[in-house]
Amino acid sequence: MRRFFLIFAMVVSPLIGQQRAGDQVFDLKAEDPGFWKLFDRDVKLDTVGEDFGFTEGPVWENSGSLLVSDESKNCIYRLFPDGHRDELIRLGDPDGNTFDRQHRLIVTASVLRAVIRLSPDMKSYDTLADRYNGQRLNSPNDVTLGPDGAIYFTDPTLDLVKGERQETPFQGVYRLETKGSVTLLTHDLQQPNGLAFSPNGKFIYIDDSAQKNIRRYRFTNGVLSDGMVFADENVPGMRGVPDGMKTDKKGNLYVTGPGGIWVWSPAGKHLGTVLLPHQPANLTWGGSRNSTLYITAGHFVYKLQTKTRGHLSYPAKAVHP
Repeated sequence: MRRFFLIFAMVVSPLIGQQRAGDQVFDLKAEDPGFWKLFDRDVKLDTVGEDFGFTEGPVWENSGSLLVSDESKNCIYRLFPDGHRDELIRLGDPDGNTFDRQHRLIVTASVLRAVIRLSPDMKSYDTLADRYNGQRLNSPNDVTLGPDGAIYFTDPTLDLVKGERQETPFQGVYRLETKGSVTLLTHDLQQPNGLAFSPNGKFIYIDDSAQKNIRRYRFTNGVLSDGMVFADENVPGMRGVPDGMKTDKKGNLYVTGPGGIWVWSPAGKHLGTVLLPHQPANLTWGGSRNSTLYITAGHFVYKLQTKTRGHLSYPAKAVHP
C-alpha cells in the first residue's frame, strides 16, 4: 500500500546494529524485556535488493528466492540471494501475495480490482474474484491463506484507480472459497489493510490504516466474532500506518507501522519496534527455519535474522486434494 510514506528523523540511544540512510537509522527499541528473546542486540540489517519502484507482498520460496511485487513498475519479480532479479509477469499494481494449498501464487491486483491466481509458470493468470454482489471490488490489498484452505483478503479504497467509481459502498474483508464464492466477513473497518492468522488458527488480525490500529477477531469455521481493538499504532506527529503483518510460532504479531516493525505479544503488549532506514510496507518469514524476516520498504528489500521461528499460513509444498 504505497500511499503512505514516512519521512522522519529519529535518534534513539543507545543505537544498536545501526545502519544509516540519510538521517534515518536502523535500530532495535525494546519496550519490554521479552523483545530480546526475539532479536539479538547486535543483529545486522542486510539489504537483499534495491532500485525497485515500490516493493510489496514478499513471499518466500523454499528454493531460496523471494517473490516481490513492485507497485510502481507494475510487475512481480523473483529476487535471488545475490540481489539479481527476474521479471515474472506484468500486472496493474500488484500488491499482496500468498500461496494456496496447491502452492499457486495468489495476488491482489489493484488496477484489475481483483484477486487473481497465477499459472504455474507465472506468465498468465486467472481471475478468482473481482465482484461482490455484482458490484466491482475497490482495490484488493492484502491476502492470506486461511486455516480452512480458503483465501482471505482486504478491499480498501487506498489504491482505487483514479477516475474509476467506487461500486461497493464500503471497505470490506472477504472470504474467497475454493469454489469461487465470495463472502463478506466484516465492513466495520474504515480502511482494512494487512491481515494475518494466529498460528493456532483461532484468531485473525486485521489492521485499519485509517484508524491506525489493529483489530482481532475470533475465527470459527470461516466466521468472525468478538471483534476488538487489539493494539494501536497512532503516534502523534508521525506518519506511517499499520500495513503488512505476520505472526511467529509463539503467536507474537509483527506489524509494519510508523518508523518500522512493531512487535506485539499475543496479549497485546508492545514488546518493541524494529526501526528501519525506510518505511516498510510488508514482510514475510523465510530462510531454512523461517527465522529470517524479509521486509519490503520502498525501493529496498531487507532481511533481518531473528531468534524465533515464523508462522506461514501456506504449506511449504503443494497439498493435493
